[in-house]
Amino acid sequence: MMNLARWKVFLVLLATILGILFTLPNLLPANVRDRLPPFMPKNTLHLGLDLQGGSDLLYSVDTAALRNERLTNMAEDVRTTFRDKQIAFTDLAVANGEIGVRITDPAQVTTALNALRQTIGAPLAGVPGGRDVNVNEGPNQRIRIAFVPEAFDAETSKAVEQSIEIIRRRIDQMGTKEPDISRRGKDRIDIQAAGESDPDRLKNVIGQTAKLTFQMVDETASPEDLAAGRVPPGDEVLPSTDGITASYLVNKRSVVTGEMLTNAQSTFDSQTNQPVVSFRFNGLGSRRFGDITRQNVGKRFAIVLDKKVISAPVIINPITGGSGQITGHFTTESANDLAVLLRAGALPAPLKVEEQRTVGAELGADAVHAGTTSAIVGLAATLVFMLLIYGFLFGGISLIALAVNAVMIVGIMSATQATLTLPGIAGLILTLAVAVDANVLIYERMRDELRAGRTLIASMEAGFQRAMGTILDANITHILSAMIMFQFGSGPVRGFAWTLAIGVLTTVFSAVLVTQVLLAWWFRTFRPKTLPIA
Repeated sequence: MMNLARWKVFLVLLATILGILFTLPNLLPANVRDRLPPFMPKNTLHLGLDLQGGSDLLYSVDTAALRNERLTNMAEDVRTTFRDKQIAFTDLAVANGEIGVRITDPAQVTTALNALRQTIGAPLAGVPGGRDVNVNEGPNQRIRIAFVPEAFDAETSKAVEQSIEIIRRRIDQMGTKEPDISRRGKDRIDIQAAGESDPDRLKNVIGQTAKLTFQMVDETASPEDLAAGRVPPGDEVLPSTDGITASYLVNKRSVVTGEMLTNAQSTFDSQTNQPVVSFRFNGLGSRRFGDITRQNVGKRFAIVLDKKVISAPVIINPITGGSGQITGHFTTESANDLAVLLRAGALPAPLKVEEQRTVGAELGADAVHAGTTSAIVGLAATLVFMLLIYGFLFGGISLIALAVNAVMIVGIMSATQATLTLPGIAGLILTLAVAVDANVLIYERMRDELRAGRTLIASMEAGFQRAMGTILDANITHILSAMIMFQFGSGPVRGFAWTLAIGVLTTVFSAVLVTQVLLAWWFRTFRPKTLPIA
């Protein structure tokens, strides 16, 4: 230790300088940060919802709507299968969480059952030869099709995970930094958007399913039939928001879907200068869109968003370039929000708001003030304790190491754009309060070696070497606890765990290496005959 290796000095100086550089932006006003040279770090700590205010929304995935949508799509597959097999049927409908259909010819019931069991549904994971739906024969030549409970539970779980990722992309594109999105229970999602002052706009962007489809308009049915509720098989009546008509009769089959979009941007129409949404398809979507428009020149196709027709233009010429525009009664903001939704993708199922809270920034200011006060009080108590027990030299060296530790923690959290929450402040205070434990272990070990009759140099060497095992054991258990909390916790717990994990690493570095370098420099400079703590 007394050799004072150059790499140790260099590492301590580098860590301290970098810690100061990355901590500094937190102390500067925004206009000063903007004028910093390009090579200077400018990232600051993100304050969590409990520190700067924002919106806290709790959603649940509408599993009933999810089941109904899956069954409705499956019913169209049933219709296609029977037509391909030339099986006559009636009363195909979705009701009470299952599909029901009646086979007209009793001799074809077995053929229909076999055809559906081979084509409907998907393989069931973990069950060789099993499928995710049950196809059963009922009385009066009826067939019932329903999801296997385990399969639908897996479908619900998948929908929740997909919804979380889509919500995160939507909020990120709105410019909100570091939203905290976590799963709660079986089908609930908690969203904390710090700094988002408009919860209504946030709900509009998050909660809209944004399922975009392109469906052909069926203009063959007479108004009298539609007024009487006689909708042709394979068609559906959808309400319209285009201001031209109240509703449209469209084919249920979607010719192109929003999943085939590669980009969507809010722009302005070159002729009317009105806000529109420009979109572009991928290769598959471009081919399908080109084929459909080529085959249906002079007909209308409907652009449908969440089961509402937002535009139904007439196909004048084939559209083969793979791009187009969505027109409607848009404002600049609504066109931009729609573009955000389309870029992020459609939710697999509708979301329902279960709870909404708006946290004011005043609470955050009080929390920051209380946290700062407690940190100052804690550090002052630590300062007094170390100076009284170990004197101005060794106690002062411990406090210098503690200051380097604090700078490194804030610098690392700023560099990684970590979100600081109120529990995170608690973790920071706790880390700083126990950081001197390593110094206490080292100093007490030095005292023991001196009492045992060893020389000053040997005592100092042994103080670091023999205390190291205990220091590592204690901090390894701390970091394992932090990792477990970060993995299985959510929101405030993860903020506390992240701060604690960073603090463990910086504490070992500062309490051991920084203290070692300072003590070695003191020893080489003053050549003491005794230790002040003896």
